[in-house]
Amino acid sequence: MSKSLVIIPTYNESENITKVISSALNAGPEFHLLIVDDNSPDGTAQIVKEMSSSIEGRIFLLEREGKQGLGTAYIAGFKWGLNRGYDYIFEMDADFSHNPLDLPRLLNEVKSGGADLAIGSRYVKGGDIENWPFIRLFLSYGASLYVRMITWMPIKDPTAGFKCYRADVLRAIDLDQVRFIGYAFQIEMKYKAWCKGFKVKEIPVTFTDRIEGSSKMSKAIVREAIFGVLNLRWRRLRGDF
Repeated sequence: MSKSLVIIPTYNESENITKVISSALNAGPEFHLLIVDDNSPDGTAQIVKEMSSSIEGRIFLLEREGKQGLGTAYIAGFKWGLNRGYDYIFEMDADFSHNPLDLPRLLNEVKSGGADLAIGSRYVKGGDIENWPFIRLFLSYGASLYVRMITWMPIKDPTAGFKCYRADVLRAIDLDQVRFIGYAFQIEMKYKAWCKGFKVKEIPVTFTDRIEGSSKMSKAIVREAIFGVLNLRWRRLRGDF
């Protein structure tokens, strides 16, 4: 069995899902894909079912009732993968913000022992962002600085969502106690891994804004990230993790 599982949460990604699955499969035969779909009304899950029937054993579908948030989708995927013995578990977006061909680079960093958690980073040397206006880039970089100042976590791209975990990292984190669902989820997972002493390394990648489909960003997600960082730091000081 493949030791690598790529988790891709979806909600209304019918315009992208066929291409992103094909591209991820082309990244190497060791990669299995788990699509976690939140009952997309645009038929995303049906497309995945049709692809999985033609490519047996590498594409899996986990269907959930209604839109429940990015973080809970990943938690469900983590549990699914751990229960089936995967050694390396990835997070990846469905909209080509993350290049599936970078999957082997993240995997190699973890397999080699260089990292327990490898992060595809926009803000280390060699990383880049395409198709973003200046104001969005400014706000994103400012948010990263804010997270580092509050948490003291030495990660330059704390909201990055393109990652490879060694399974032991996920086993060490109480997944039922992960509280956030948006960008704060990404920060929380990195922070908990770092606090537990796991090796975290950032790998430069180019982040490309989605071309097809619509963004899932909302004001509630932004608020969660701003106040969630303070909450994480407070819980750490209390000794909650």
